[in-house]
Amino acid sequence: MTRKTLIAMAAAVALSGCAVTPEYLTGDEITEFTGNNLRDVTASQEPIHGPISMFEAMARALKYNLDFRVEQMNTALAMGDAELKSWDMLPKAVASSGWSRRSNEPGGRSQSLLTGLTSLVPSKSTEKTSLTADLTFSWNILDFGLSYVRALQAADKVLIAQERKRKVINRVIEDVRTAFWRAASEQRLSGALARLRKRVRRALVNSRHLAASGQTTPLTALTYERELISIKKQARQLEQELKTAKLQLAALMNLAPGARFTLAIPRRRPASLRLRWDAKRMIAIALKNRPELREAAYKARINRREADAALLELLPGATVYTALNVDANDFLYNNNWVTWGAKASWNLMRLFRYPARKRQVEAKDKVLHAQALALTMAVMTQVYVARVRYIYQGRVLNAAREYYDVQRRILRQVRAAAATDAASEQTLIREQMNTILAAARYDVSYADLQNAIANVYASMGLDPYDADAVKDMSVKALAASLRRAWNRRDVSVNAM
Repeated sequence: MTRKTLIAMAAAVALSGCAVTPEYLTGDEITEFTGNNLRDVTASQEPIHGPISMFEAMARALKYNLDFRVEQMNTALAMGDAELKSWDMLPKAVASSGWSRRSNEPGGRSQSLLTGLTSLVPSKSTEKTSLTADLTFSWNILDFGLSYVRALQAADKVLIAQERKRKVINRVIEDVRTAFWRAASEQRLSGALARLRKRVRRALVNSRHLAASGQTTPLTALTYERELISIKKQARQLEQELKTAKLQLAALMNLAPGARFTLAIPRRRPASLRLRWDAKRMIAIALKNRPELREAAYKARINRREADAALLELLPGATVYTALNVDANDFLYNNNWVTWGAKASWNLMRLFRYPARKRQVEAKDKVLHAQALALTMAVMTQVYVARVRYIYQGRVLNAAREYYDVQRRILRQVRAAAATDAASEQTLIREQMNTILAAARYDVSYADLQNAIANVYASMGLDPYDADAVKDMSVKALAASLRRAWNRRDVSVNAM
């Protein structure tokens, strides 16, 4: 076998050893991965003791909601990146060492520059084995300037992450309020609806029996059945809407699907349609506090600093350095010495690159400005819509309450008439179902009003709570703090 063949075979073996093929996860690995996730998703959570109030639901969402946890971790990640960027501004300290050995002596001869004669006896000034070490401190002024700009940009990214966390908090609190009141409505009415469904089934069977026996006309029986089925259909639709609310609330609190819990249902308070701020004041507060607009401002500042970085790159780079050196060569007179100096360099190609870089920065600045304008219009529209929706939902709630009050009085009259056989069982059942439907509509309207209230605050970018204090507080303490913070909201807004 020739030498070339051996070399080719060795190269083929080396290349085949470097090849990487995709490796699928095994079934056991997937099971372990998903099992760990399933175990960790609800780990380290305080158990539920008794009915959950609305503020406890908010507290559990802030402590355990996974979307909020992700934003917290993103903020911590951005802070770590900013800290790393700050280290880039410091001088570089590089320690190096080397060892080498020759197979023969590094001898040499010399030739005179004047006579051209060459020395006949070779000599050496270094050993066969070489051992060196040095510690070099250097600082590039241009790199310092660029690192400073990058550190400022990284700090702005931390602020962007915090604004995104604020946005998640507003969304979570708003969703908790809506889901809580809808779930409370389902809890309040589920028993009455179940009892009435049984009674309706009996009434339908009785109505069909009466029609079959000729005790009532078929048209009367069918008309009554149609009324009952129509009302039952409406009840089913409302019940379906309310059933999912408890599942949504459990997900917001990071409870496992199917977890059993009850709600502490507070009394409904009358709706007040009056807002303490006019639309102009609300828009001014929103433009000052909305996370999206603050994020847009930080992005614009990052881009302006990118323009500063582009200018800094045009400057010559100056590096100052000093080094401590050690060499184990015994032929040296001084084995330890210090060196220092300065170097300057200038990448001339960046001069030709700068116009394109400048155009890119300016184009991005225009895009960011256009996005900020679009966000401003969107925020103003959202504030106005939230204000109108709140007023509208207050009126809807008042109408639902009036309808519910009238329906309860009708039911009392029908019950009194049924007790004296002046009203039929069919009429009593119909009015009982209408009363339950009226109560459900009242609860849904109240839930919608609570959502509208939360949406008003969210549209103005007012934080429901400072998220930095969440981690070290118990659920009970956080719930009490949230209650106090919510009650102080109006005062804080008026002081702005």
